[in-house]
Amino acid sequence: MHTTRFLAVSAASAAAVAALSLAAPAAVARDGMGVSPSNIVVLPSVIARGGQITVTVDGCPGGGTMTSSAFRQATLTPINGANQTSKGTATIDDNARPGSYDITVNCNGRTLTRPAAFTVLGGVRGGLGGGSTTGATPTDMAIGGGLVTAALVGGGVFWMRRRAERRI
Repeated sequence: MHTTRFLAVSAASAAAVAALSLAAPAAVARDGMGVSPSNIVVLPSVIARGGQITVTVDGCPGGGTMTSSAFRQATLTPINGANQTSKGTATIDDNARPGSYDITVNCNGRTLTRPAAFTVLGGVRGGLGGGSTTGATPTDMAIGGGLVTAALVGGGVFWMRRRAERRI
């Protein structure tokens, strides 16, 4: 008898605790106060300098700001129809160094940082296979001179053979 009563009281207590635990976050989330930013999503996650990224943040119903050392401070604005989500865009600085960058979001006076949120690609040096010198080097001059000499000697030999064939 005591065991059945104990189980009934335990089940009722567990149900009450479950109901309170589900109701409490809903009450806090409804007024927007006490909500912390979470789940920072950056698209694309790999980008070149001068490109534009889109950042989406959950738990940011009133909007806010986002910062990174790869771009200037940008604004997050609430998304209509999305519960407590904000979105913003930022343009990567032309002088950003290649590598991974963090993003810090500030919503409702609370901050959240996502380490290594996106990666900036480095530029490629164009022309001549990425050569770092300008103009012809002594090696280039020697190779070019050798090719011109070989062409002249080959042309001379060919001309002399043709000339000799006419005499026969």
